[in-house]
Amino acid sequence: MATINGVIKRPMGNPTPHLIVFANEKGGTGKSTTAVHTAIALTALGHRVGMIDLDPRQRTVTRYLENRAETARRRQIDLPAPDFAVLKGDSLEALDAEVATISQDKDFLIVDTPGRDDVFARHMAARANTLVTPMNDSFVDFDLIGQVDAESFKVRRLSFYSELIFEARKTRAKADGVSIDWVVLRNRLQHHDARNKKRVGDALMELSRRVGFRVIPGLSERVIFRELFPSGLTLLDKGHLGELGVSHIAARQELREMVSGLALPTHAGAVPVDMLGAA
Repeated sequence: MATINGVIKRPMGNPTPHLIVFANEKGGTGKSTTAVHTAIALTALGHRVGMIDLDPRQRTVTRYLENRAETARRRQIDLPAPDFAVLKGDSLEALDAEVATISQDKDFLIVDTPGRDDVFARHMAARANTLVTPMNDSFVDFDLIGQVDAESFKVRRLSFYSELIFEARKTRAKADGVSIDWVVLRNRLQHHDARNKKRVGDALMELSRRVGFRVIPGLSERVIFRELFPSGLTLLDKGHLGELGVSHIAARQELREMVSGLALPTHAGAVPVDMLGAA
């Protein structure tokens, strides 16, 4: 069995899909962008993927995948995409029914949650196998998970959200022995501000040792990710993007590294992550 970042990649074989929940109570962190790119990447690798959008008002994931389906129809091309649904009911029972329906015969179920405190998001986060919390590389976003000293930038205390997830993980481990893999995803890394980047990175490492999450790099602030939204295309759709510049190639490599860093289970027939977008 292969390992990535110390996490074992096991062959698929569970009767229920591996549940990946993208959750952050703050908006504007690139949560929906990373969620939909992860879903499309896993589909492109040969996995059977379902996706649920828990934000029926904003519907970012839903609109992205609808745009993708329309582009495939208009251009008469095949584009890998997950099965997806947007939450329609207003109860946890309705959500569980939606999950049961879209989970059938899937390897992965990916859930995108609203950028606010939400009862449905909490419900799914507590049931996750992999919980992904994207954040921008700033202390404004860091404040969601921990508070730092204004002079030393050392972590003073956990935030309410970190305490919530910490307790959910303990409860889950006691209930069914499952350990939720909590991953903090550093989006929009600012390479020109090395001092801030180091301070945020040091604080994340300090907090990760206390709480037990992993930290991986996400996607930089690149215009291309926003430009592709109307078509629903991604940087993995190499043959349909025209000529790619150096920045596009770098962004696609970031996407590969992000998916690899999630250290998700795989099966023997899947395409290796380093081949994403190579065709």
